Amino acid sequence: MSDRDTRFAEYFASRSGSMRGTAFLLCGDWHRAEDLVQETFTKLYLAWKRIDHHEALDQYTRKILVRTFLSQTRRGWFKREQVTDTLPDVQSLDGHRIEDQMELMRALEGVPPKQRAVLVLRFWEDMSIEQTGNLLNCSSGTVKSQASRGLQTLRGLLGADYLTTSLEQEIA
Repeated sequence: MSDRDTRFAEYFASRSGSMRGTAFLLCGDWHRAEDLVQETFTKLYLAWKRIDHHEALDQYTRKILVRTFLSQTRRGWFKREQVTDTLPDVQSLDGHRIEDQMELMRALEGVPPKQRAVLVLRFWEDMSIEQTGNLLNCSSGTVKSQASRGLQTLRGLLGADYLTTSLEQEIA
């Protein structure tokens, strides 16, 4: 294995789990999240020898992930999903009740893809408004408005008391 391949394998091993969590929040399905991560790292590997700034690698990888998600959404990938009567076997991501997480995931599915991407990047990945704008190739104002609309949609789906007002203050 070449030195380049070794570095890529190390990066994949250290970051694929985190990217899988982000992908899951974007799409709401563990299998699709796996597919998104696999496609993301395939694209990253193809560009690996051209990447000069490895200190910005996480941001670049997230950008590939989000753009892949948005592209699949536009192509109608999600229409192939099957709704079932049984709930999936979901593990707790952060120690909260699984039922709460599942309720939030169902609500996130009702948020338009770009707004969902902004919410995931801002509040799950804890990215700044500027970082989110750079990653999504849009202005800070667009990030703020998409976050505001996404939170408004979530409140409509979950109830106004479900989300804390601290999120509102963060995007203001």
